[in-house]
Amino acid sequence: MDLVSVRTVRTPSHRDDLALAPGEQPLAGGTWLYSEEQPDTTGLVDLTGLGWPDAEHTPDGLRLGATCTLATLLRLTPEPDWRAWPLVDRCVNALLASFKVWNAATVGGNVATALPAGAVTALLVTLDATAVVWTTDGGERRMPVAELVTGPRTTTLAPGEVVRAFDVPAAALRQETGFRRVSLSPHGRTGTLVTARWSSTDRDTDTGTGTGTAPGTGTGTGTDPGFVLVVTGGVPRPLVLRWDSVPSAAAVDAALADHDDWYDDPHGSPTWRRGVSRRFAAELVAEAGATGHSGSRWTGGVR
Repeated sequence: MDLVSVRTVRTPSHRDDLALAPGEQPLAGGTWLYSEEQPDTTGLVDLTGLGWPDAEHTPDGLRLGATCTLATLLRLTPEPDWRAWPLVDRCVNALLASFKVWNAATVGGNVATALPAGAVTALLVTLDATAVVWTTDGGERRMPVAELVTGPRTTTLAPGEVVRAFDVPAAALRQETGFRRVSLSPHGRTGTLVTARWSSTDRDTDTGTGTGTAPGTGTGTGTDPGFVLVVTGGVPRPLVLRWDSVPSAAAVDAALADHDDWYDDPHGSPTWRRGVSRRFAAELVAEAGATGHSGSRWTGGVR
């Protein structure tokens, strides 16, 4: 769609040139930006000219640049012990986009747009990724992706802030993952997407440090052992549930049954979304090899 209100397009090459003026919006892939009218947008600032690396292997894991395209993400070569990597392909394919979109849409754009069906958000939340945000004063702040998205099309980004990258911890990448998705039609938008991550061996269970919150309520850092369940698509914002070991199906089902904030739109009713999410959660517990396991402590409320 033509953005008839846009009068300027600029491509900064340094951070000093990045400051957004009133009416300007950051542009990366533009696949959502150009999909509907943007009457309040008078200028675009192309982030791709900043030359951010698509991906960098770090001592702590993997850093994904916010302008990394989905096609580039799919082409990355994981480390041999990154058992979570199949989740990348599953989440990208959950978007049901053509290869043309994959070559334009970006990791950062999918998260910052904050659509409930944003499958890259599901991927990064499941892997306990941290968003690196450039602030307007020239500094940066860091926060879990699970906390960055606050609802449909809403985030904690302040005016003028830009997502620079996502840091994915190696400990999370070394764990096993599971994936379930459903839509009302074969090629429809996601009705609900349920993902999980769990420790399969002792070498996965490095000691975690949490995020400084009270025990039992933290969002984790990717080094926490146990079982993490994430629901997106069927809820307005990512729902993250944590246990210190793989729980019973009954424990997971009870946690989802108690959750009362389910998304309602033409792609699915709240009742249906809750029901299929509960079924998928039970399947993922079984996949983790823990059906009937008892004695697990629920360590994370709704986040």
